[in-house]
Amino acid sequence: MVEEKLVLGLDFGTDSVRAVIVNTLTGREEAVAACVYPRWQSGLYTEPGLKQFRHHPLDYLESLQQVVKEALMMLPPGAARLVCAIGVDTTGSTPCAVDQRGVPLALHEQFKDNPQAMFILWKDHSALEEAELINELAHSGIYIDYTRYSGGSYSAEWFWAKLWYVLRHESSVAKEVFSWVELCDWLPALLTDTADPLLMKRSRCAAGHKAMWNEEWNGLPGAGFLSDLDPRLGAIRQKLNEETLTSDQPAGLLSSGWAEKLGLQEGISVSVGILDAHAGAIGGSIQPGSLFKIIGTSTCDIAVTSPDEIGQKQIRGIAGQVLGSVLPGLIGLEAGQSSFGDIYAWFKELLTWSFEDAALLTPAMEESMIDHLSEHASRIKPGTEQLTAIDWFNGRRSPHGNQRLTGAITGLTLSSSAPVVFRALVEATVFGAKAIVDHFVSEGIPVNELIALGGIAKKNKFVMQMLADVMEMPIKVVATEQASALGAAICGSVSAGLFTTVEDAQQKLCGGYSDIYIPIPETALIYRQLYRDYLSTAELIEKQHKLKHG
Repeated sequence: MVEEKLVLGLDFGTDSVRAVIVNTLTGREEAVAACVYPRWQSGLYTEPGLKQFRHHPLDYLESLQQVVKEALMMLPPGAARLVCAIGVDTTGSTPCAVDQRGVPLALHEQFKDNPQAMFILWKDHSALEEAELINELAHSGIYIDYTRYSGGSYSAEWFWAKLWYVLRHESSVAKEVFSWVELCDWLPALLTDTADPLLMKRSRCAAGHKAMWNEEWNGLPGAGFLSDLDPRLGAIRQKLNEETLTSDQPAGLLSSGWAEKLGLQEGISVSVGILDAHAGAIGGSIQPGSLFKIIGTSTCDIAVTSPDEIGQKQIRGIAGQVLGSVLPGLIGLEAGQSSFGDIYAWFKELLTWSFEDAALLTPAMEESMIDHLSEHASRIKPGTEQLTAIDWFNGRRSPHGNQRLTGAITGLTLSSSAPVVFRALVEATVFGAKAIVDHFVSEGIPVNELIALGGIAKKNKFVMQMLADVMEMPIKVVATEQASALGAAICGSVSAGLFTTVEDAQQKLCGGYSDIYIPIPETALIYRQLYRDYLSTAELIEKQHKLKHG
């Protein structure tokens, strides 16, 4: 009898870490667990008005141990010994300042409450000025345009802009920092006791999409370019391991210390880290011609294509094209919206503010509010209310990123009820999603099918039906609740040699679709005009922004 082999996938998201344990013999998800980050949940180290969103490394360390133990408790007694690999995905770009041993500075006593010494979450937009300066030099003609495979524009959400912001604004951290790590690199290094920044295995996915790493210029942007921005950036470049690996490769073996903490076997394979959206696409069985929409607080849109198909083409306006960032041997393409579910959460908080102040809002009321708004908004016929909203509440990621842009709602009257406004906000997020699909198609990337995953895809039928109607294409929803954790587990299984390729593992471990949303033709026709209104309003808003800010 063939002994079962289990693989653990860990998905470190914005609010929590999720764990899935997959049976590689049957494809069954044997255990699923989740753990929220306690400090983040309490609102610590976050200043939305300053666009500052930080995670304390202790949130990751404590939640990691708790979630793995909870998942293992769901297995039969003794089954933990069958776990023979770990895969890790995280949000990104989520970098942190570290010392010479790879320890985040926030774990030092002097920096324990300093947000600048913590992991800078993907949604943090503190570094707007730094990103603009990077773009200015990259486009000056003095150097290679290092943004050419990053959509032609560097973002405040990404690695170099964030660490430069800290270097410029926090002298104590700038003085003590030795190097910087991405979260998806640090966690596998931590588990395998290989956190030396000079030797740490770096993710091709994170480096390519977030740090302008590319084989064309033999790695990271040149030292001259970075030093011209700031000599400290040039110095940091010398303390980064420039080699990158695809996420089917091992980062190392689980150390004895972490094996004991987690209740696992020492020496099992831990794969190179990967960003959560890209892992989700793997967990959803991505292939060329598919566009995966990971829909949650924000969105990521992931596609893959062969190098022969794309040739030398450089796709403008997206968040990067990187060989091997999703599937080894194929070019991964990333786009997305900086806010999606976050916009719905903002509106809910706007409506409930006074209740919270008076301590009248119960957890049940708060939990059900989006569902309640969705139910009432779904009863409103599209096009009957003259509201148009723009979804740039956290800037625009793509197409053509600009984090300084802001959202808008036009057409408000005294009769604009909460469900009417909510419906306009949902339309805005869905129209923003369509703009990305249209951009891919205009750039010659075929979109033959749309596949969705993430919290909103699984929970909100109103949003998903509207998405199908606006796209005028069926939307398939991935069956698993934890596609990103499953994708990480798939990478882990290949790193341990349980499968030869990621594609082989996908065939065995991916579980198909739970729902398919079919567009309603008569509704789709109405949305065509509403989408044109969205585009014209968006163009006007952007023109006004340029006039105001230059």
